[in-house]
Amino acid sequence: MPAQTARAGSGPSRTGPVARLDRAAGGLAADAALYGLSAVFALITALTSTLLPHRAWGAIAAWTYLAMFVVVGTQFLLRRPARTALTWVAWAGVALLPLVVQAVQRAGGRADRAQEEVLVVEHMGGRLADTGTPYLGPEAISALPPGEQLLGYAPYQPGMAVFGLPRAAFGDAWWTDARIWFALVTAGALVAAVRLLRPHPVRAVQFATVFPICALTLATGGDDLPVLALSLLALACCASGRFTAAGLAIGAAAALKLFALPVLAVLLVLAYTSGNLRRFAPLALGVPLIALLPAAVDSDAFAENVIRFPLGHGLVTSPAQSPFPGYLITQAVPGGRYVAAGLLVAAGLAIAVLLVRRPPRTAATAALFCGYGLLAAILLMPTTRFGYLLYPLALLAWSPALRRPSPPASTLDDASGPRLT
Repeated sequence: MPAQTARAGSGPSRTGPVARLDRAAGGLAADAALYGLSAVFALITALTSTLLPHRAWGAIAAWTYLAMFVVVGTQFLLRRPARTALTWVAWAGVALLPLVVQAVQRAGGRADRAQEEVLVVEHMGGRLADTGTPYLGPEAISALPPGEQLLGYAPYQPGMAVFGLPRAAFGDAWWTDARIWFALVTAGALVAAVRLLRPHPVRAVQFATVFPICALTLATGGDDLPVLALSLLALACCASGRFTAAGLAIGAAAALKLFALPVLAVLLVLAYTSGNLRRFAPLALGVPLIALLPAAVDSDAFAENVIRFPLGHGLVTSPAQSPFPGYLITQAVPGGRYVAAGLLVAAGLAIAVLLVRRPPRTAATAALFCGYGLLAAILLMPTTRFGYLLYPLALLAWSPALRRPSPPASTLDDASGPRLT
């Protein structure tokens, strides 16, 4: 094997201490640390969280993480690692099982088994079915009782309303819970992405599935995971030369949430530098534009929900206020909201200059651009959540896995097109 060829799922060979730790005992040492520390995190969440859906997640996930820790130890003793299979089993136990339990309990009458995001998305689906737009305008929101105005906002792209349509069409059943459909799209996108990459990127998959931020988010809220999974699928498609499919994947992600737009912008540059812009751009730009059609019913309602509210100019304040630099600046510095906005714009311009001067030529480099760019944005945004870190962490973890694409199958999209090498 050539000196630069990586072990399964770890990308090109690296010699730093972090890389050596990642490869120790064939990756099992880091797996054990991941599951052991995650078990502690889940237990602390179950015992101390002020959010009841989070506590319910932790009560189930802690036992699954602990079981996976024991299984990893057994694999080490027997010298028979099955890391890929174990990752998917772990994901079923720490994310999908708690999700289904909470959905069933919610359908049975428990009002404390879903985060507000789930209700918002389901309300979007109901409004889309009834009125043709998923948004309430400023006047309609202000007419709501003060305690309900926050839930009147829907700070997502119109495509997110699709996940609320099953509830609107079939009523309150466990399988109409928006999280069930979030999970199905997430699973489909991740499985498709992994199938495109050889060897299977175990560590990368762990960061998108069993990592506590991702598992907790999917089980209790869930709306970020389809966006992340579709973005990762788009990167995997680019790595294997399927730029039309990549455009569809990232276009679908951008139709759900604005967080996908930076990824879309970076992939546009990658498609241009690799000579694949004509295949990538139509769907990448067309799908989110088509998804905006329901917003045309009331453009002011769209602006109020998707632009003003996330920027802190809505009728009520967003609860997304984790103590990152952008939020702290807005609270502690006179005119801090404008200072934070200026820093965010400056960071965006700096990344734009780098994209122009040193554009990405591989999907791996594009993933780094996306990861660091979103990390800067999350840290500097005036209103943000700790859970949003799942985006940059997963994108950065996937970068090594994107360096060794598998050849496109002749039966799949773009099979005869140019590929990155």
